[in-house]
Amino acid sequence: MTRAQAPVLLTGFAPFGGEPVNPSQEIARALDGATLAGQRVIGAVLPTEFARALPALYDLLDAHRPTLVLATGQAGGRAGISLERVAINLIDARIADNAGAQPIDVPVVENAPKAYFSTLPLKAMLARLRAAGLPAAISYSAGTFVCNQVFFGLAHRLAKRRRGTRGGFVHVPYLPEQAARHAPAPAMPLADMIAAVRLCLEVALTVREDLRDSAGTEA
Repeated sequence: MTRAQAPVLLTGFAPFGGEPVNPSQEIARALDGATLAGQRVIGAVLPTEFARALPALYDLLDAHRPTLVLATGQAGGRAGISLERVAINLIDARIADNAGAQPIDVPVVENAPKAYFSTLPLKAMLARLRAAGLPAAISYSAGTFVCNQVFFGLAHRLAKRRRGTRGGFVHVPYLPEQAARHAPAPAMPLADMIAAVRLCLEVALTVREDLRDSAGTEA
């Protein structure tokens, strides 16, 4: 398989925290089988469990050998698409995962770097999302739950074994029906989230050098 033939891997998560739905799961399912920039998308759903999420991700990497990986997750309370820039080597679970595990202050990977940066063109993705009228921002914290665990584990695996593969993480907000149960939490329609992730993938597949625009924060 050449790099041009290699697929794109898009992952979401199963619902967690008592929610009946997870928008990242629905996005992965919706885009599974799509063709973007000439490459096929493989959508997969990871378990929201510390013990199983990374093994499931690594199995997908080994089985499909993707040229690009975009992991997605739910970040209830955020107002738009969050393009995550930094993964940290820390698990500090505020709530238990779907298997009842709640690890506190442990590394994602023993004897690994303290952090990794996304290798996706985040600023170009941000510009495209905003041009499309979709609320988005670059985020400098992916949290300390299973989302960050997968982001860090992905970055570590790519850095050590698949240096030619780019990867990163995107958080999406609540769906409207979720936000209604957590008022006054912001929300985004599923169709807009799917469109946003599609745009992110298209940019990541076609842009090699990121923009030099500022997307920093004061706090």
